[in-house]
Amino acid sequence: MALALAVVGLMGWLSRITFEIHKQSVVDEAAAADVIVIMGAAEYRGKPSPVLRARLDHGLDLFQQGLARRILTTGGAGGDPVFTEGIVGRNYLMNHGVPPEAIMLEGEGETTAHSTTVAAEIMRRSGLKSCILVSDGYHIYRAKKMLEFRGLQVFGSPRAIKQETGLQDWWLYFRQAVGFVLWTVGITI
Repeated sequence: MALALAVVGLMGWLSRITFEIHKQSVVDEAAAADVIVIMGAAEYRGKPSPVLRARLDHGLDLFQQGLARRILTTGGAGGDPVFTEGIVGRNYLMNHGVPPEAIMLEGEGETTAHSTTVAAEIMRRSGLKSCILVSDGYHIYRAKKMLEFRGLQVFGSPRAIKQETGLQDWWLYFRQAVGFVLWTVGITI
């Protein structure tokens, strides 16, 4: 009986988090901040994947609007022996007119938890206390909570995509909920 209650409680918690992720995924909170943090995504031999490019373009737009004077790109190697997602992001932004001195780099992160931990440390060392977090909508909630846990003020700003709430979207929200719950109990994925 206790096991059944624990499973029901866990499923209830996951359901609540899944709905919170869905709500956050469609809210653009972009506001003036110290830095724009762009979460990494796949890169292919030095070129951003379509997902990474869309995140970078959204962060670039926010930068050009003057919402922050710095951009922090994140993401590790992901199996590439030469490039990291963070470096590819930096190069893309420089090729699109962002001055190199305005770009900070986190190129170690192998997971969201790792990237947000290192990004928060870079921000702390630079005296930066607030950020606009750019990622896909389904990813914002979890990454935002991880940065807030490090004492930062975070404004989520999902990249533009056609928002649907089909089964695939709910699966993405649920997966992020599982990742968030595991992180809250000390297991990072």
